[in-house]
Order: sequence, then structure tokens, then C-alpha cells
Amino acid sequence: MAADLMGKKIKFVDTTLRDGEQTAGVVFANHEKLEIARMLDELGVDQLEVGTPVMGGDEKAAIKTIVKSGLSASIMAWNRANIEDIKESIECGVDAVAISISTSDIHIKNKLKKSREWVMEQMVKAVEFAKSQGVYVSVNAEDASRTDMDFLVKFGQEAKKAGADRLRFCDTLGILNPFKTAKMVEELITKTEINVEMHTHNDLGMATANALAGIEAGASYVGVTVNGLGERAGNAPLEEVAMALKYTMGCDVDLKVPMLKEICEYVAKASARPLSVNKTIVGENIFAHESGIHADGVIKDPSTYEFLDPVELGLKRKIIIGKHSGTASIKARLKEYGIFIDEELAKDILQEVRSMAVALKRPLLDRELISIYKNMLNLDQKAV
Repeated sequence: MAADLMGKKIKFVDTTLRDGEQTAGVVFANHEKLEIARMLDELGVDQLEVGTPVMGGDEKAAIKTIVKSGLSASIMAWNRANIEDIKESIECGVDAVAISISTSDIHIKNKLKKSREWVMEQMVKAVEFAKSQGVYVSVNAEDASRTDMDFLVKFGQEAKKAGADRLRFCDTLGILNPFKTAKMVEELITKTEINVEMHTHNDLGMATANALAGIEAGASYVGVTVNGLGERAGNAPLEEVAMALKYTMGCDVDLKVPMLKEICEYVAKASARPLSVNKTIVGENIFAHESGIHADGVIKDPSTYEFLDPVELGLKRKIIIGKHSGTASIKARLKEYGIFIDEELAKDILQEVRSMAVALKRPLLDRELISIYKNMLNLDQKAV
């Protein structure tokens, strides 16, 4: 089925400013919210879910500011399935609303303490009111992944009949795997013929995989957050989903990819959640090579161990000189300084490099490597 997706445009719905800020302990200042919205808009994200107006106060003020900032992206606000919530969103001037209500029996009975009939009635009333106000409507089936399939289909059918523009399939607890996701989404789309957005959580580490599975099954929208922020283990990361769609499924990813690192770093600082060096797509070390075999391959032809050019992501390739380096790395690094050595000398230097790396418990600086080289040849240790 993936071949059918070649060139298909998947629309990105970024919820960093809503679900992302719901990460335990994360709060964005209003100016940060505006800057993140501007960056996402420049990146090319189709729709921004920017918050929950019914919270009032700073939340509502930030939403109004974003709405007035002249962005190209659609601006969506999140609501419970009640008319008062939606009125708050309309007052903010957003052009789209997300109407969310639980659909699984465990939520309906234990959280809402209502019935399936009540859920359906509330959803329909909310959708009809929102459409009467002229806004785009996404109906969110919360806990869709644990919802009885017949009821979920009926829910989707009634949502479409009421005027909903799409259905958000929420794997709220992150409990699906790609195989079950694909099966559920394909059945949902076949029986409802409604546009579906994938909204996946990462509790089992499969948010990106489940999002892709849903897209392969026919979903045309994908919900993401920068750096995978979100409740508990987070949501599907924007940067992962975008590059996976492009490189594994051939989809049309109409985003300014070189901006990904910049926005990921900004959100990391704003959320006080630093990026790890091995963070997928934007981590400092994803184009770093130390192992002798790997570094040798990359020096000869980068495509041996890199499937994309780091320049595309605004990153640089790094050959690390350390315990696991090989002679090819030693020669290549010294060559950068106009120093050309043979294989035998490279082997001798490598032994010293490994000993020093173990003693220091880190890779070597270029100055340290050149110092080893000069010591080997009893050269003057002045300026490197």
C-alpha cells in the first residue's frame, strides 16, 4: 500500500501549544507561544492547535494574539463537546475547532458516568453548533483505540452527518501497535468515508510508527508535537513523522526541513526539556561517527552509513577521534591540518589515542590528537 502514497500530501496538525504544553511541568510564556506558532507557520505546518480558550486568562489572551498575527496556517482551538466551550473559541477568532469527547466504554462509564447515547447526542449538538458558526470542525474520538469498533464507526458516521470535516483517531494511552492501528483505521475510513487524523501517544514507543500505519491505511492528517512533547511519554514527534513520511513512504512533505533543528531547539529551551545528543533527526550526534568501520565507510562514501545529507537538516557530519576510532579517521583528521601520514604511523598514533581516550573517558580534541602526532615525531609543540 505504501507505493500508493508516493507524492501524496499529508497535512500536519501541530498541537505543541495544546497537548505539548500539557506535558507535566511544562508552561510556555505567552511570547514563547507566539514565537512557536510563527516558527511552525514558517516551517509550513497546515494547522496549529494553539490551546483551550475556556481556560481563560493568559491562555485565551495568547490564542487571540496568535489569531491576530496573520499566519498562513489554520488556527484551531480545543474544546469539550459542549456549546459554551465552543463559544469561547469562536470569541477568540479561530477558524477551526476540535471537539473532543470520550468514546471508549471505560471512559464513558468511569470518567463521564454517562451512556453511549449521551456521548453521541453531545457530539452531534456541538458539531452542529460549531458548523453554524462557520468554522472547520475536527471531532476527536478520545480513547478511540479502546473503543468498540461498531460504536466508533457509528460515531464517525454521525459526526460526518452533523457536518464534521474530519475525525481525530486518538490512541490516547499509546497502547496500539502499527498492525492493529492500520486495521482499525482502514475499517473506520471504509465505513465512514470521513477524513481521519492520526493522534498517537508514545507510551510504548510506537507513536511515530502508529501514525505512519494510520496514514498508510488512509488517514490524510497527522497530529504531532515538536520534540514529541505531550502527556506522559508524549506524542508523535513532528520531526520524526515528517522525515519518516518523506524517506520511508515517499509522501510529499511540504515543510522547510532545514528549520526543524532550529524549532526543536527553541521548543526544548522553552519547555525546559533539553534535547539528548542522540535525539532522532535533530540530535547533535546523529551524524557523528567514531567506530572505525563506520567512519571509514563514511569517509569513503557518506551514503554507506547515512541515508540523507546532514546539510538537509542544517547539521554537520562529525568524525569523532576516540577509543573506537580507526586509522582512516586519524589520517582524515590530520589531513584537515595539512598533515599527511602513512598507515604505520597512523597505527602508532591510534594506540596512543585509545589509551588517552580511556584515561580521559572522552573523545580527544584536535589539539590533543596533533600533540600525540608531534610527540611521536619529536616535533616542536608550539602552535597547532
